[in-house]
Amino acid sequence: MTQPTGTPAPVSTAAPAAAAPVVGPVSKPTITFDEFAKVDLRVAKIVHAENHPSADRLFKLQLDDGSGTPRQICAGIRGHYTAEELVGRSIIIVANLAPRVIRGEESRGMLLAASDAPKDPANPNADRRVVILMPSTDIAPGAIVS
Repeated sequence: MTQPTGTPAPVSTAAPAAAAPVVGPVSKPTITFDEFAKVDLRVAKIVHAENHPSADRLFKLQLDDGSGTPRQICAGIRGHYTAEELVGRSIIIVANLAPRVIRGEESRGMLLAASDAPKDPANPNADRRVVILMPSTDIAPGAIVS
């Protein structure tokens, strides 16, 4: 319906609408195939798991990555799994991630996991489900994931 000429349009006194909440995961920047090809994804078997001595949400995991040299990684999955249920599982790791010291313990890689919600540093106890990515059938440690 149009307003007659010379008649001002009605002014809304309603409060402005709140911004719509973000739906779905936030995408990361696009990378090239060559950048992705640099990531070395491997199968590893968890041979030992224990609580990280200096972090409530981390495990120290000892892995067999097929190289013949034990590998340790630290993983922030302690609120979602117990050490006992991790031992013996085959997982997918980023094998060529630069080593880093996390709360005094060296981590040489990263396990892959999926989550139904992003980590929220402002609310670390927010309810979220974390699922470790694993091969669907048995395959030897060191197998290449592509």
